Amino acid sequence: MKKSYSLYTVLFLLLIVTLPGCDIVVGIFKAGVWVGVILVIAVLVLIIWLIRKLFR
Repeated sequence: MKKSYSLYTVLFLLLIVTLPGCDIVVGIFKAGVWVGVILVIAVLVLIIWLIRKLFR
């Protein structure tokens, strides 16, 4: 367990050093927006499906 933690720490530090800060922030926000959009669509589809099941 300790070995994998150390490996992840080294990889994370390498990523921080090699990528410019703005690129990291842009990537995080792009992923966040798309994950949010997909979740909202999934919840809306689920609600519509449940409503249709209840009233048939």
